[in-house]
Amino acid sequence: MKFVADFHIHSHYSRATSSELTFEHLHKWAQLKGVQVVGSGDLTHPGWLQEMREKLEPAEEGLFRLKEDVARAMQPEIFTACQQPVRFILSGEISNIYKKHDKTRKNHHVVFLPSFEAVEKFQTSLEKIGNIRSDGRPILGLDARDLLEIVLETDPQAYLIPAHIWTPWFSLFGSKSGFDSIEECFEDLTPHIFALETGLSSDPPMNWRLSTLDRYTLVSNSDAHSPQKLAREANLFNTDLSYPAMFEALKRRNLQTFLGTIEFFPEEGKYHYDGHRKCNICWDPETTRKHNGICPVCGKNVTVGVMHRVAVLADREEGAKPDNAAPFYSLIPLPEILAEAYNIGSTSKRVQQSYEYLLTHLGSEVAILQETPLEDIERIGGGLLAEGIRRMRAGRVKADAGYDGEYGVIKLFDDQERKSLTTQLGFFPGLPTKSAQKQNKQENVEDTVSPPGRGEGWVLESGDLTPLATHPSPLPGGEFLTSPCKKPCISVLKEDGVGSFLLSGLNPQQQSAALCTDTSLIIVAGPGTGKTRTVTHRIAYLISEKGVLPENILAITFTNKAAEEMANRLISLVGESLANRMIIKTFHAFCAMILREQAEHIGLDPHFTICRETDRHTLLKSVLPALKDQEIAQCLEQISAAKNQLLTPDASPTGDSPDFIAHYRKYETALKAYRMVDFDDLIFLTVQLFETQPEVLRSYQQRFQWIAVDEYQDVNFAQYRLLKLLKALDVNLCVIGDSDQAIYGFRGADRTYFLQFQQDFPDAKTLYLNQNYRSTQSIVAASRQVILKSPESAALELWSEVVSKTKLDIYHAPTYKAEAEYVVHEIEKMVGGTTYFSLDSGRVESHAEGSYSFGDFALLYRLGAQSQPLFEAFQRSGIPYQIAGQTSLYEYKDIQVILACLWALFAQDARFYLQFLARQTNKIEPFLNELRQSLNTQPVTQLIERIHNMISFDDLDEKRTERLKRLLSRAAPFGHNLQQFLEMTVLHKETDDYDQRADRVTLMTLHASKGLEFPVVFIVGCEETLIPYQREGKTYNLEEERRLLYVGMTRAQQKLILTCAKKRFLFGQTKQNPPSRFLQDIENALKEIQQRAGRKAGKHSKNNPQLLLKL
Repeated sequence: MKFVADFHIHSHYSRATSSELTFEHLHKWAQLKGVQVVGSGDLTHPGWLQEMREKLEPAEEGLFRLKEDVARAMQPEIFTACQQPVRFILSGEISNIYKKHDKTRKNHHVVFLPSFEAVEKFQTSLEKIGNIRSDGRPILGLDARDLLEIVLETDPQAYLIPAHIWTPWFSLFGSKSGFDSIEECFEDLTPHIFALETGLSSDPPMNWRLSTLDRYTLVSNSDAHSPQKLAREANLFNTDLSYPAMFEALKRRNLQTFLGTIEFFPEEGKYHYDGHRKCNICWDPETTRKHNGICPVCGKNVTVGVMHRVAVLADREEGAKPDNAAPFYSLIPLPEILAEAYNIGSTSKRVQQSYEYLLTHLGSEVAILQETPLEDIERIGGGLLAEGIRRMRAGRVKADAGYDGEYGVIKLFDDQERKSLTTQLGFFPGLPTKSAQKQNKQENVEDTVSPPGRGEGWVLESGDLTPLATHPSPLPGGEFLTSPCKKPCISVLKEDGVGSFLLSGLNPQQQSAALCTDTSLIIVAGPGTGKTRTVTHRIAYLISEKGVLPENILAITFTNKAAEEMANRLISLVGESLANRMIIKTFHAFCAMILREQAEHIGLDPHFTICRETDRHTLLKSVLPALKDQEIAQCLEQISAAKNQLLTPDASPTGDSPDFIAHYRKYETALKAYRMVDFDDLIFLTVQLFETQPEVLRSYQQRFQWIAVDEYQDVNFAQYRLLKLLKALDVNLCVIGDSDQAIYGFRGADRTYFLQFQQDFPDAKTLYLNQNYRSTQSIVAASRQVILKSPESAALELWSEVVSKTKLDIYHAPTYKAEAEYVVHEIEKMVGGTTYFSLDSGRVESHAEGSYSFGDFALLYRLGAQSQPLFEAFQRSGIPYQIAGQTSLYEYKDIQVILACLWALFAQDARFYLQFLARQTNKIEPFLNELRQSLNTQPVTQLIERIHNMISFDDLDEKRTERLKRLLSRAAPFGHNLQQFLEMTVLHKETDDYDQRADRVTLMTLHASKGLEFPVVFIVGCEETLIPYQREGKTYNLEEERRLLYVGMTRAQQKLILTCAKKRFLFGQTKQNPPSRFLQDIENALKEIQQRAGRKAGKHSKNNPQLLLKL
């Protein structure tokens, strides 16, 4: 007999699935859809197995049916024309996350078993490996090959089919974590794989491009997360209705028994094309290659879709068809066809009424779409519907491909065509007219869903739809729906003259700050309280509601990343054209802009070069060759400190040694001779300019009448003086920060300026942000207990609504190596362990253990020297990681040569760099002269490539090639603007090297972590001499060390682990230090002592005093 089978579905035990996924509703919807055999789904879950036993009974061999009394209760809900027998086959999906061949692999598989006894046996085997009770689709830290082995050992008729084999995440061939071949995954057990599930984003022709797949049967299933999604893809059989007969057909690939598949149009799948959903970037593979896979909006790697991945692995051209290929039928779900015809949503009441009308008169959905004569469809549904189905069957569709989790859209008509055909052909002649629907509106009031803002009994009709861009609909949390390709509309809705769009997402404290525009303002904002959000919404409010010109706004940050984030947020709030008219820069970038604009007033060439840190060392060494490297470094530190205090060599304090003053003077003379300025000069010279040229200062005061400064607690004297000069009486200054997060005293920063802001500007107002949106309340409470012990603390009352029973963990390791192994073990457990975290579900809160990706973890330490044992442990484990703030890209010699060439091109009198290049090669000058001819016509990336090709390096290894790619990637956004690119290479900070795109565990210093956040944070080395850091013979700032730990602790969103080691090898010495004194400041109720890694706890381990760390 011929029948339709949909093997891969889920139950209500799976996360992010419908509560209607019960056997009763599956029985009903299988008939409405036209499916005779339905997968049970979730066979690994003990609770679902219990429901199977309660509601199912054996039918044909290996198949089950709903018990008669249960089925009878559902019968009234099934239209007579759709009624047919339904059978269930025991199946379920399993997620495997594991490491293989030094890579993390994430695969999903559908397992089939012939009996309840086999299911029970299978569950017993899996429960020894992982948690199968928390999710209907469990995640196991188990190699796919080993899972297949367990399946084969369970029952002679147990089978495994790799699921949705092309999905970027969680699939056999996925671009993110899959393999390049089936053999690589299943090894010696590969012969036991006979079928592959294509998934929603691919169809058979795409799979036919791989000749290695010719020997497998291609199956398709709905992967339904609700009963209504059944049969969106399915399989067609012509066999006896039994478990053995179906699998025999799949194994033999007999076209007489396996008749092919029902398919989505693959473009409708949500991973068909490449792109970024949040950035509205959707690309075909060729476009992705042209952009080197980098999103132009956020600068991150785009998600590579199925089409791209197929093209990478394919050995055939498009259109190739292997012998014995099974047929397939691409269909569009009937509600979507109806929705397009009506030009309304597919879940609307009108669509639902029409859908039920069709099923009542014509039978099941699959039958209507695939085989019902068009004249019958036209008689019941009208000519427009018949024409749409005719086009669908002929493949005449228009597709907007899905990408990065966003479903695609398949269309049968354009708008004009639809209107014309509706008039010509008619639509649902048997349904009541619109006027009749209105007359009967009151009769249907109980069945009508009233949208927000509508009265009871309102009936949705196409003429009532309003474009979202005109009237956005509020979502929970105050966010608004807007059309993704429309320009943002500021202040769409008004409340008492206030832009509710800008204020609706802010809490009352944030709103007060955004609305405070009549005076200068200091915002005391604790960690995670929404600093950037508040400042950007305040700026947007100034533009949209107060009529402030963007050109009159200056926003200053401390890092390039912070400036970029602020700019991106403002683009989303006010649009790109307005945002680009503001100045959003770091202190140093802002001052570089001023010095180039006013170069003649300060005696500079507008094309002056900026001296990098390594160049400062070379420069000072050239004029003081007798000094040792360590002495050079110390002298440069002193010079930097002097400039931060705005001190010239002639104005140095009397306490400075004559040698230092002489060295400082020689250094300054050398800078001027080479027409260079150093990093600290940018602010130093700008302050000098403003102090000596009052008319220049006044021009900038008039230009920037609204100034916002981020992280004000970190300003030094030179930055403070700069802002004092810019702050005229008619200039509105808004600063935001937290004195408890002041951690840069060693660089000259002084939190005093934050604390005395009210004294400096008596007209200023002080506001507070107390609600932490980042961390759980327990993390907020523990970190606050640490900082409150400081006599210098501002004692800001922080709180969080994110409640979690998870305590702060403290682990005491016997050695620093054991500490590193513990961290690796904990991450492996949390990533590969117990609970599935669905990318598709949109969950962004409260990750359960086992739901993390590697990018969710950060390891923080006081000193870079602590990273070595961690680095070694991660290498052994195979967990991907990145060390942020280690060796900057710009410190490698090959990159320095390229940058020197670029500086020489930018400033023709760049003698310092010309001399440097002359030492590298004797043919540089003619080459640079040639390159200058096309300087203004070539983008920076082409200049870099030409320079790289010209220079002969000793070794063109893979690391050098990778560094070149990184440099090109950073240069690409600058286009032809060589000046801005060069300034970026000089002005970048340690945290700018942190790559948020990488799905890797991040290792970084506590200082580098400032401004970042991670779901899980480990702080290692929480022991005396490290936290607080105490160098022998050196004084240290105990309270700044306390603030540094506070900053580290408040980077954690959901879980915080502090570790210490009894023995630590550092700087050539083994030392034994007690746990940090700061740990004693955390009350016992908020912390939990962790047992020794790798040792199983006894029954009463929580009460075992030998396992407790005594603080």
